[in-house]
Amino acid sequence: MRIVVDAVPLLIRSAGVKNYLYYWIDALRRAAGTEVIATFPTLDGLGRLHHDASVAAPWRTGLGLAELALANYSPLPVLDFLCRGADLFHASALVRRPPRRVRLTATVHDMTCFLMPELHPAANRRADRSFADLMRRADGLIAVSECTRRDAIRVLGIPEARITAIHSGIAPAFFDPPADAVAAVRKQYDLARPFVLFIGTIEPRKNLDTLLDAFENLPASLREEYEMVVAGPKGWAPAGTLARLQKVKYLGYVPEAHLAPLTAAAAVFAYPSLYEGFGFPVAQAMAAGVPVVTSNVSSLPEISGDAALLVDPRSTSELCSALARLLESRGLRHELAQRGRTRAQAFRWETCAARSLEFFANRV
Repeated sequence: MRIVVDAVPLLIRSAGVKNYLYYWIDALRRAAGTEVIATFPTLDGLGRLHHDASVAAPWRTGLGLAELALANYSPLPVLDFLCRGADLFHASALVRRPPRRVRLTATVHDMTCFLMPELHPAANRRADRSFADLMRRADGLIAVSECTRRDAIRVLGIPEARITAIHSGIAPAFFDPPADAVAAVRKQYDLARPFVLFIGTIEPRKNLDTLLDAFENLPASLREEYEMVVAGPKGWAPAGTLARLQKVKYLGYVPEAHLAPLTAAAAVFAYPSLYEGFGFPVAQAMAAGVPVVTSNVSSLPEISGDAALLVDPRSTSELCSALARLLESRGLRHELAQRGRTRAQAFRWETCAARSLEFFANRV
């Protein structure tokens, strides 16, 4: 069996999909070897993960993006040539003309552009519509959660037998980051007070305004004891949301190496997203032993299980109440932290890779 995984998102600015591909390809290769798991473009090794930059050297990045352009816009069967000898091609949203002579698979990350189009720019919606056409033709699909699987079946009309739910994993660094790394991050970002943490791209779907409203509505005593910390790149959020970040501690983009100790340093992790296909930040916070408040919608109850306080993400009062309960109760924070560590053990990349290889074997 030989699988070619479309790794183009590793060469560009990307967030969740890039995170998934980086750790998934690494885990697949550790389980099956590079002779089984190849990539398009060819990446013999993966460099440091950075969401704003390529994981490959500049020359390899330029060549890879040129190969993508040639495959997408040239009449020549470029990917048929590059994937010769392969049994499967696992596509991403950037490949428009997958190879015709091998079986086609793909990963479904979420259905948010179809379910909440008003929260996304037109370019995102166009890209997802194009990828949906590819997914309908695929011989098999991986969904990153059962929620995403059901949504893809309902929204795209994917036959149930062709789509399999395989949970994503959590990077090893998030499982109990060392105390010295946590202390170093506290010092670097001037985090002297205990804090409530949000990590994610600043975009409407993440529902950051409701979180800021909820924090502002906390009793003054709690706001004096705890501060609100927001980390993540500025996406396509409204100007008003970006302006409100000036009233809390906004860290901007945080390098991948700092995310695990930053998460572990938080007193509470709050993530009131309106829709998630998997919800990496919630799973990562649980692995790091941080109590979580998150939404009772989409995949988030599936991922968090009994290890988080679930709220209606559109209710400022529910979110405020949940934050207050946690911040006022050391015992509840400890209980949820322990449950989170246990729950997070289900999301190991080794497990994801093993199930993915079974998925591939059943389609060769």
